[in-house]
Amino acid sequence: MKPLRQQNRPVITYTPRIEPAPPEHAVRMEGFKDVWLLRGKYVAFVLVNDGFLRSPTFTVPESAQRWASQVRQDMV
Repeated sequence: MKPLRQQNRPVITYTPRIEPAPPEHAVRMEGFKDVWLLRGKYVAFVLVNDGFLRSPTFTVPESAQRWASQVRQDMV
């Protein structure tokens, strides 16, 4: 019989998704540097190297902007 577990399986680590640009149907929010309205939720896009890093969805634009500021601080 085979063992139940796969022994030397590599551990998969999370890497944030890099996107080429904010989608065309996203609407930029006035008064915020990185926040876009996408399907009724607020999302931040931060330029990292040659692509954009997308935040999780938020219900308030201030939260998305805080996420973007935190990501910028972590990159430095």
